[in-house]
Amino acid sequence: MALVKLVWFVPEEALDATRDAVFEAGAGRIGDYERCSWYAAGTGTFFGREAASPTLGERGREERVAELRVETVVPAERLETVVAALRGAHPYEEPAYDVYPLLDA
Repeated sequence: MALVKLVWFVPEEALDATRDAVFEAGAGRIGDYERCSWYAAGTGTFFGREAASPTLGERGREERVAELRVETVVPAERLETVVAALRGAHPYEEPAYDVYPLLDA
């Protein structure tokens, strides 16, 4: 089964909601283990333009917010469903996430 790594950035108070959503959609399984993920704290930055409605901070100024970087694996065929679940559970207007292919070595 081909896997990809999904990485997203989220405020700490939304960590459990986003993890629950992606796990329920089929992410986070490694062998006989479920709900596998890794996360670490960092600082996200953004500048909301005039049409933006930021969840945190204000438009028209650069913001710095405490966030967690969360990583998990996703079966490639479930990626669209998992990303839709992440977007539905995420509090941000435009959630930031990355998808990386994984090599089967």
